[in-house]
Amino acid sequence: MAKERIKISEHFTYKKLLKFVFPSVVMMVFTSVYGTVDGLFVSNFAGKTPFAAVNLIWPLIMLLGTLGFMVGTGGTAVVAKTMGEGREKLANRYFSMLVYFTVAGGAVIAAAGFFMLQPVAVFLGAEGDMIDDCVLYGRIIFAALPFFMLQNVFQSFFVTAEKPKLGLLVTVGAGLANTVLDFVFVAVLKWGLAGAAAATAASQFVGGAVPLLYFARDNDSLLRLGKTKLYGKVLWKTATNGSSELMSNASASIVTTVFNFQVLKFAGEDGLAAYSVLMYVSFIFAAVSIGYAIGVSPVVSYNFGAGDTAELKSLFRKSLVLVGTAGVLMLSLGEALAIPLSTLFAGYDPGLYALTVRAFRLFAVSFLLSGFNIFGSAFFTALNNGGISAFLSFSRTLVFQLAGVFLLPLVLDTDGIWLSMVVSELLAFAATAVFLFAKRKKYQYA
Repeated sequence: MAKERIKISEHFTYKKLLKFVFPSVVMMVFTSVYGTVDGLFVSNFAGKTPFAAVNLIWPLIMLLGTLGFMVGTGGTAVVAKTMGEGREKLANRYFSMLVYFTVAGGAVIAAAGFFMLQPVAVFLGAEGDMIDDCVLYGRIIFAALPFFMLQNVFQSFFVTAEKPKLGLLVTVGAGLANTVLDFVFVAVLKWGLAGAAAATAASQFVGGAVPLLYFARDNDSLLRLGKTKLYGKVLWKTATNGSSELMSNASASIVTTVFNFQVLKFAGEDGLAAYSVLMYVSFIFAAVSIGYAIGVSPVVSYNFGAGDTAELKSLFRKSLVLVGTAGVLMLSLGEALAIPLSTLFAGYDPGLYALTVRAFRLFAVSFLLSGFNIFGSAFFTALNNGGISAFLSFSRTLVFQLAGVFLLPLVLDTDGIWLSMVVSELLAFAATAVFLFAKRKKYQYA
């Protein structure tokens, strides 16, 4: 007999909450890991110039795909709140409109990007053969861009539909498709860069088309695609609610560029190698917090819309405990992994190894607070307050991090680079705590 699914309308104990958000956490961690597959195959089978082209153009593709994540997180807040208000049919019309809008918008963006890739690649610094490689890879990927955006949209809506496990299965299926096809196209058939792009495009098609077909037919979830119309106010609310997610990803590209510049200036190539290790690990750790936020947000929005302040308070308290516990665990794990991971990535060079271990141990302190800050921004998105969410996200991912990486090295030299993330998370923690305290009576979550 199949187990009854957890409904977003019921009371959540710690056990039930963890069970409900677990698929979203695994989904985000899995996504963060398999995102490197193309680079591994291209670097080993196609050469360094195609590999550099992938790394150069991929941030642009991710940024455009993030528009889908914005629609998913922002739209989920609106749809779940409407469901909580008892207006299920209207919620489904909102859901349908947002999905159709993503398909149409993705097609327009993909068409524009197809023709703009060459000048964009030149602007980003590509020269010679790398320009052609950027255009080749980008155009193949852009053919599947609407489905990539849909994949990001449905990651959030699967939770609202009370189908987080199905969302996880789709993500795993897309990831496996990417890995298998990379092997076949690049390693076996020797299609090189075009093969890697085709494998990624195919996986994105799977990630977007399968949920589209699921929600278009009769299903036992809370959501189904159907007739709708253009709701301008809902689109605007979705954009403002989800603007923090879009801003986070756009800011990350800028911050990474500045960090690379500062690392090269103060620590040279060894510092850049050490920073790469830190980014890889921090991306996976952040995925845990982002996955929790994706999983709990629809439940928060639903209870906010239903006016169930008792459950809203319970969710808020439990989330603070879980996020705090996860922060302590990730800090401990980060410190424990400093030596083994540094050995794995830099054990061949004593100087690089020592620098990586020290950088890791300083940088890992930021893991203690990052989850709280990610949750705080997502919590306000779930409450349909995109303004505060965007402010917190913008401050954390751009203002505080840039200020830290520019100023701290002037006083602490190389250590200032690694500690800049710690300081930025501390400042973001203070800002998040202030807003959570200030708005507690308005939203009645504490």
